[in-house]
Amino acid sequence: MGNNAGLYALTDEHEAIREAVREIAEREIAPWAAEVDADSRYPVEAQKALTAAGFHATHIPEAYGGEGADAIATCIVIEEVARVDVSASLIPAVNKLGSVPVILSASEDLKQKVLPSIAAGDAMISYGLSEREAGSDAASMRTRARREGDSWVLNGTKAWITNASVSEWFTVMAVTDPEKGANGISAFVVHRDDPGFAVGPKEKKMGIKGSPTCELYFTDCTIPADRIVGEPGTGFKTALRTLDFTRPTIGAQAVGVAQGALDAAIAYTKDRRQFGSAVSDFQGVQFMLADMAMKIEAARHLVYVAAARGETGGPDLTMVSASAKAFASDVAMQVTTDAVQLFGGAGYTQDFPVERMMRDAKITQIYEGTNQVQRMVIARSLLK
Repeated sequence: MGNNAGLYALTDEHEAIREAVREIAEREIAPWAAEVDADSRYPVEAQKALTAAGFHATHIPEAYGGEGADAIATCIVIEEVARVDVSASLIPAVNKLGSVPVILSASEDLKQKVLPSIAAGDAMISYGLSEREAGSDAASMRTRARREGDSWVLNGTKAWITNASVSEWFTVMAVTDPEKGANGISAFVVHRDDPGFAVGPKEKKMGIKGSPTCELYFTDCTIPADRIVGEPGTGFKTALRTLDFTRPTIGAQAVGVAQGALDAAIAYTKDRRQFGSAVSDFQGVQFMLADMAMKIEAARHLVYVAAARGETGGPDLTMVSASAKAFASDVAMQVTTDAVQLFGGAGYTQDFPVERMMRDAKITQIYEGTNQVQRMVIARSLLK
């Protein structure tokens, strides 16, 4: 991060976006969050509200019918939605994850084919990198693509694909040249109606239960040749570059859920009385709240620094993005766990949102690169 750290300033527009999203989140998303979690159902209300307001995919450039919002604005949207429901925040977050490879590396024709439908809210896009045996070691994937005339033919399985059953488009990594390792992996855009493509059943998860996570099956899945993203063999590079731009969005989810938990804990401890005083009058509780607030504020700034750095580029983008994701998600896990503690026995029940927040927070330490992998990435940057 050194001397050329990404400086940023929040603008009036950023603050207006936060206000607008918070209002929508409180009114249209929060009331359904407990039910979405309890029933493991997709948050259709959130999707409708976010799409109507243009907050479902703010990052897509204006050239493709999008808002063309900067990375900080997109992080603010995700943060404010995650404050009330992490599952719903995956709508804008995964639309970004799935489409960034297309934005970075696809031909103009392919961009025109895919991005306008996402910008308009007619379609969503998921990202297919992981496999059961290729999680952190994504380069060891087994899904294959071979060229046949005017088509590419894909065979294999992808795992843990977020929002799989509600997406139309999928950015999928597959091996096109097994001899070349990571340099033999290519990226493709698959449509859910392509022959030989199927989405598997939903995983039963600890948290983010409103976001359907499924496998993808490719059985001689045949797509037009022009659906390759960039040149053959560049897919893994595109995947890694994508994560530089999307890891801050996971940091934003983490900051949001932590803020939601802190807000709930402050309200509850002020209201709850024990030993003749409000629980918030006890210094032990006050110090817990102070630590929670400090860590959230530090995490929030680091996330915005990483988002701003993605706009300006720079050699430390990978390191600062990994730092933001790992730090913010560790903070979210600490803060949500402490929030449950501050609610006491009530916090362990589903009568209050903090137990859901704690379960939802856990995934932020795991997906888009486990925090162990983030630390490897950071160390590699420091030591090279």
